[in-house]
Amino acid sequence: MSFEGGILVDRNALARARSELGTGFVRILGYFREDGTKSVVAIEEAMRKDNAAALVIPAHTLKGEARQFGANPLAALAEKIEDHARTCVEHHDSPQDAIEDVVALRPLFLQTLAVLERDANPLAVRRPGGFGRKAG
Repeated sequence: MSFEGGILVDRNALARARSELGTGFVRILGYFREDGTKSVVAIEEAMRKDNAAALVIPAHTLKGEARQFGANPLAALAEKIEDHARTCVEHHDSPQDAIEDVVALRPLFLQTLAVLERDANPLAVRRPGGFGRKAG
């Protein structure tokens, strides 16, 4: 599962988060990196243990944090895993049907994180035609 940078992150939602978080943006992004990594590990471990209940909270957490930054494909995948896990818990089923989604989660998280961190870099060029350059 591969996405273009513009599709991975909703630029308007990211700009809104940056504006709302102000100087705390980079710190909160760091929390997302740490918490997101923990959530992905917990989801993978829960899947290995065939434990639907253990999938719910980390998938829910990742979904909410991804949405905060406009990372909609990541949020949607985490929500799909969460919803599947909740259904499995209700029906006392194995979550194994979500294996493809769980396998796709880590690469999508890493791709998304790379886009967010690149955008958060104060040295990154954000717009073509910056200071002293003619807009193309």
